[in-house]
Amino acid sequence: MKLESSIAAVVTGGASGLGEATARMLASHGVKVALFDLNAERGEAVAAEIGGVFARVDVTDEASVEAGLDKARAAHGTERVLVNCAGIVMGRRTVTKDRETGAMRPHDLGSFRKVIEVNLLGTFNVAAKSAAAMSAEAPLTEDGERGVIVMTSSVAATDGQIGQAAYSASKGGILALTLPLARDLMTSGIRVLTIQPGIFWTPMFSEIAPEYAKALADSVPYPKRLGRPEEYADLVRFLCENAYVNGEAIRLDGAIRLAPK
Repeated sequence: MKLESSIAAVVTGGASGLGEATARMLASHGVKVALFDLNAERGEAVAAEIGGVFARVDVTDEASVEAGLDKARAAHGTERVLVNCAGIVMGRRTVTKDRETGAMRPHDLGSFRKVIEVNLLGTFNVAAKSAAAMSAEAPLTEDGERGVIVMTSSVAATDGQIGQAAYSASKGGILALTLPLARDLMTSGIRVLTIQPGIFWTPMFSEIAPEYAKALADSVPYPKRLGRPEEYADLVRFLCENAYVNGEAIRLDGAIRLAPK
């Protein structure tokens, strides 16, 4: 698929980090971009800067997603590119010891469920609704391609660290979705890809101590630094434009393999 002004795209989590970089990359190629996020102030600002449209969307809520897609399609037409970047991070061990009482406490189910709902169910929710609309459109290429869906997993899907049970399970679910979704949508001419980012510089890193950020960077084999959101966006561009890549998950991680902690 050629990224150009005739193409519309939706980027979830588009107000910051990987999603923002992706939205800016797509817009730089003339693509009409709709940003979905819960951060309305930042989302509106980014959308204005790139000439796109913003919708405040909770990816776990079907009505919210449908309203966001309606707004995006009214402005730009049916999306042919969907990039799912919306997600949350949480660290909690399966069992922890209460410092005051010494009692052993299990991981609460509510927070575990929340991570699964946002990262895994939210990704599938938007992907399924987007794919239905893409499937009804005319093909764009001689191969019959109608659209591309890019999902965001993590190296934690396979290298989960201590305290990452919920996060790794959610990202592992996305990894496992990749091939069956691609097979489900093959007759519609919709490709499905997943990116597994390693340790990337995103807004949450602005709040951590510089020495900790340096230690993380030093743990990357090569290049010894954190990933840049623009590098994620550039991989999205490649995946959109190379029609023979389908049903695949690609690590983008500087060859890192996460240690237990």
